Amino acid sequence: MYESTLRDRTPGTVVLRTKKLTKWYGAVKALNDVDLEIRTGDVVALVGDNGAGKSTFAKLISGAITPTSGIIEFLGQDVEFQDPSQARKLGIETVYQDLALVPHIDVGGNLFLGREPTKFGSLGRIFGILDLKSMRTSAWASLERLKVKLPSVTTPIGSMSGGQRQATAIARSVLWGSELILMDEPVAALGVQETEEALKLIEDVASHGVPLVVISHNLEHVFRVANRIIVFRLGRLAVDIQTKDTTPQEIVGYITGAKK
Repeated sequence: MYESTLRDRTPGTVVLRTKKLTKWYGAVKALNDVDLEIRTGDVVALVGDNGAGKSTFAKLISGAITPTSGIIEFLGQDVEFQDPSQARKLGIETVYQDLALVPHIDVGGNLFLGREPTKFGSLGRIFGILDLKSMRTSAWASLERLKVKLPSVTTPIGSMSGGQRQATAIARSVLWGSELILMDEPVAALGVQETEEALKLIEDVASHGVPLVVISHNLEHVFRVANRIIVFRLGRLAVDIQTKDTTPQEIVGYITGAKK
């Protein structure tokens, strides 16, 4: 399991900082000179219209794409991610909108996908002899920690409900994302009851102190789970504001450009 290098978890400690972060796609500037800090204790919601820059920002932080210019500072050091695996190794985990789960593999297998422990030392690694017992024990402990109720860690993902799959994806991010967790529309396509369960799970994850960055179009959910709201508009950071200091109407104004 990933071992945290962040020793100071006092609320307000800077985990991530970006300076003049910019991304071009040909002649289109998808993200323009974004300066931003994410700190311990933060649940930051990224909002904005489609194409506003919020998903581009998240992809840069997760290593899915590389910046055209600017700096990403993580845990006090400048980093350059060439792919998501490098970000994951440092403790940045992403819950994708499509969840990135494998239907025919069970819960334990999905929680450890690509990072499966092996038995018998180097010989086990060479021949891929998985330590299934260790995987299932760790998976169950992670689920219990988050109070996630599933039939069994040996149940194939494909036989589960949308809410159970979402819970598995979030549990995986907690298991591995020791420093920062990104969530892209974490309750999209869920029913009312499953949405409520997912929101409670996000609140529980936040209570463990790991900073969260949540992309969402649903302002009701944003105002429920986030302590900060960041609005992107036309590739720029339009506003970074404490949730308690604003209203949904004001945020809509920032999104549309009616409010400066």
